Amino acid sequence: MDRQLQVDQQSLVSAWQERLPALMEDGDSFSVQGDAANQNSLLIHFNAAGHQGYSLDFRCTYVDSREVAVDLLDAEQDGRHTDERMDAVQLLAQQYTRQIHECAQALQGLTNP
Repeated sequence: MDRQLQVDQQSLVSAWQERLPALMEDGDSFSVQGDAANQNSLLIHFNAAGHQGYSLDFRCTYVDSREVAVDLLDAEQDGRHTDERMDAVQLLAQQYTRQIHECAQALQGLTNP
């Protein structure tokens, strides 16, 4: 059975933009765009709510029509790169990774019909 992703990148971006807000914490914001280097990947940028000014960038790659791999690409605080090993960054990364997986799961009707 062929489980290769059969959805074009722009349709994926649109679906993620519609679905992800329902999974977000109040006050957090995000952006989703296609990864020009890989048609099966999305680049997701999160801005954490609150006074600490954290933002995190992830790559979400569809391994196949049912599974995604999530990679933390960058973490910034107030517009400057910050150590991704810091506890606060690790907690945010875990939270956003979970939300990415939940969104991918919610969109399986589109990606794995």
